This record gives sequence, structure tokens and C-alpha cells, in this order.
Amino acid sequence: MREVKIDMKLGIVGLPNVGKSTLFNSLTKAGAESANYPFCTIDPNVGVVAVPDKRLDVLGEMYHTRRIVPAAIEFVDIAGLVKGASKGEGLGNQFLANIREVDAIVHVVRCFEDGNIVHVDGSIDPLRDIETINLELIFSDIEILERRAAKTARGARNDKTLAKELNFLNRLKEWLEEGKMAINFETEDEEEEAWLPTYNLLTGKPVIFAANVQEGDLADDGISNSYVQQVRGFAAENRSEVFVICAQIEQEIAELEEDEKKMFLEDLGLEESGLEKLIKASYSLLGLISYLTAGETETRAWTIQKGTKAPQAAGKIHSDFERGFIRAEVVNYQDLLDCGAYSAAKEKGLVGLEGKDYVVKDGDVILFRFNV
Repeated sequence: MREVKIDMKLGIVGLPNVGKSTLFNSLTKAGAESANYPFCTIDPNVGVVAVPDKRLDVLGEMYHTRRIVPAAIEFVDIAGLVKGASKGEGLGNQFLANIREVDAIVHVVRCFEDGNIVHVDGSIDPLRDIETINLELIFSDIEILERRAAKTARGARNDKTLAKELNFLNRLKEWLEEGKMAINFETEDEEEEAWLPTYNLLTGKPVIFAANVQEGDLADDGISNSYVQQVRGFAAENRSEVFVICAQIEQEIAELEEDEKKMFLEDLGLEESGLEKLIKASYSLLGLISYLTAGETETRAWTIQKGTKAPQAAGKIHSDFERGFIRAEVVNYQDLLDCGAYSAAKEKGLVGLEGKDYVVKDGDVILFRFNV
């Protein structure tokens, strides 16, 4: 099996019986079977899925490509996160360590009533559930800050920078002790801004809430579900994204072939699956876009940060491309599609020759010229 290049790592959290494992299994199974992508289970808690991208299939046909390589997301099922996890309850600290490695957290929240599926706290209350998980993340972060502060304090007497950092660590710790998340903490200067990411705090990671509903709430995207509205309100105040999903339906979708999947979604009045919704929310929250490369050998999607300039985008393919960057030949995907061929787009003057200051856009089809 060839090496899989991971573009994004997402950790899925949630209390027991909220639909987290059902969702994880469905997403990883569905993603594994799409786009002929080599699926690898690194261990039962990790799955790699292909990012669905219709543009790749279209370009693949246009260029008679031998190999299509979509972007890839690694999902980590963070099990054992229960009340008291930061003190070692459940599977506790081992999983809090796992979650430190992810780019963003997908928090599955139960927004449905079902007497057959018992909730750990005996009733449905999404905001209480969010708080339970957040407190565990906060406690874990406080511990990290306390250890860092103890280490910093040793040199702070004779070092102004360390003394300043110690003050910053204490302010941040106080903020967390008030039950607030690090992602909402406002730094006072560039130095503090540079320190914050180095602590790798769980509460500093972007969060996407997966509001798990029953089938009937999917068609209107949970608008008539009061629990979903509560989650949306909370997310708006905390710079988070929300998407509505039915883990049960995702499980059914995961078993279907591609054409059956489309019909099944249409019958439910849906345009996209939960996996597609989640990927959109993740890209949006993390400020990511994809540019495309196409040719006979390979057609591929490359994930980069919004605002990335051409040489750095080229470096994503290989460091030589960035080092020896000369120029980028760029055509917009839609323009290329409308023209039907690269040569036709070139004749119409739609292929731009861009230099090192060009900011790459989502859907750019690029050919890099370089020399090393």
C-alpha cells in the first residue's frame, strides 16, 4: 500500500451513548470506500478517509489520468472521555494525550430523545454535555500550565522574558479556572501570541460540533430542533462550527454503493452526506483550501492554508519545487471545464503565468515551473 499523506487530523470526542462511535465507524467506512483510496486502520481508533472532491474525477477523465489522489483526513476516535477523565477516570489521560495531536476537535453532541438509548446523566441536555467535556479539557490544560509555570519560575528571577512568560502563564491559568476556553483568551502582544500555540492546549483547538439528531430533523438542518439551536448558540459565542448529522443514517449510507448513496440522500431531501458536511466545516474552521494538479500520470488535490503564495504551495509537493520556483501556470477549474481542454483554455488567454507573489485560490489547477 502506498504512503498516505495526511492533510488534516481530527479527533472525535463525545460522552458515552451520544453516537460518537457509530459516527466514527460510518465516516471511516464511507470514506475508505470512496475514490479507490487505500484505507488503513492504524489501530481500531484511527481511520484515514479520502476527501470527496468531484473536481478530481472530472479532471481525471479530461487528462486520462492513471491515478487519482484525493486529500486525506485522519480521524481519531477519542474514547474514554467521561466526567473525571483528567483525573484518570474512564480511559482518561491516555486519550487526553491522543487528542493533543489533532488539528481540530469534532465534538458529537446528542440532540435526540430515545428511551432505548440511556444517557449517562439520565436526560438530554446538550449544553451540560458540552460543559462536561470542556471541563475535562480545561482541567487537563491547567495541569499542563502548572508544570510549565513551575519550570519557567526557576529562571524567572534573572530573566525578564521568563518573568513575563510566567505572568502570562498565570493569567492564562486564571482564565481557564473561570471555566473559559483558551481559544477565547486575548493575548496582549506578539510575544504572548507566539507563546500560546507552543503549550498545545486542548481548549485552544478549534471545535466543530456534530449535532446528532434523528432522521426527521435532517431535512430542515435541525432548525425545528431546540437542542440543535442551543448548540448553534453556544458555537456562535465560541468561534466554533456546527453541522447537523444523523449517525444512524450515516451508518446506512456507509453500506451503500456510490450511485445508491446518491439516491438514498435524494430520498431524504439531502444534497450531501455527513462526511461532506464535516469536511466543509473543517476546511472552513481551519482556513484551508485545495488546489489541483492534473496530468496523465496523476491528478491530485493539495490542501493548503488560505493566503498561501505560489512557491509555498509548490513546496507542498516537494521542497525542490519551492526552492527552484520559477513561475506557476494557473487556470481556474471552472474555466478549464468550460473550455474542455488545457490547450483551449490557453488559446482563450485563461491560463495565467504567475510569479512568487501570487496567492493561490481554491480550485486553481496549477502547473509549476522550477529549476534546481
